[in-house]
Amino acid sequence: FIVVVAVNSTLLTINAGDYIFYTDWAWTSFVVFSISQTLMLVVGATYYLTFTGVPGTATYYALIMTVYTWIAKGAWFALGYPYDFIVTPVWLPSAMLLDLAYWATKKNEHSLILFGGVLCGMSLPLFNMVNLITVADPLETAFKYPRPTLPPYMTPIEPQVGKFYNSPVALGAGAGAVLACTFAALGCKLNTW
Repeated sequence: FIVVVAVNSTLLTINAGDYIFYTDWAWTSFVVFSISQTLMLVVGATYYLTFTGVPGTATYYALIMTVYTWIAKGAWFALGYPYDFIVTPVWLPSAMLLDLAYWATKKNEHSLILFGGVLCGMSLPLFNMVNLITVADPLETAFKYPRPTLPPYMTPIEPQVGKFYNSPVALGAGAGAVLACTFAALGCKLNTW
């Protein structure tokens, strides 16, 4: 059952990070994908963590997701798609923070939801940006893997780079911190139904 949960969450996050394919929309995609990864990680990891009651299980869950994603991306790589971005296991440190919140509060589920959710939601976009920095140059990738021209209504507006409120990491971390608490609560609730 645990394997099924991990496989499904991996499938849902499998393309969350392919923002190099959306070069024109990289910042927007980064925020959306960071949030989607955060939510998929936190709901599965808290479910798994509270199901077993053993601190460390959330990190193990993230490891399963990482390995499954590497396998799936390896298949994509064999078909000629870029493999760069997934080399960084972004889920592991955030899952470790979930485990830490659970362990440090002596297995208090409410603390896991509040502290763990905030820590996981705020941290994943930061790790994801480190991930983005380590990938191949998006422009180079865009030329190597061309895609159809965007229709006029999809033409991006040039972002105002350098302003804090326009930072994809800050936006992803803020939204993630709020939403991850809700999904951590859902993960805990799944054990009581």
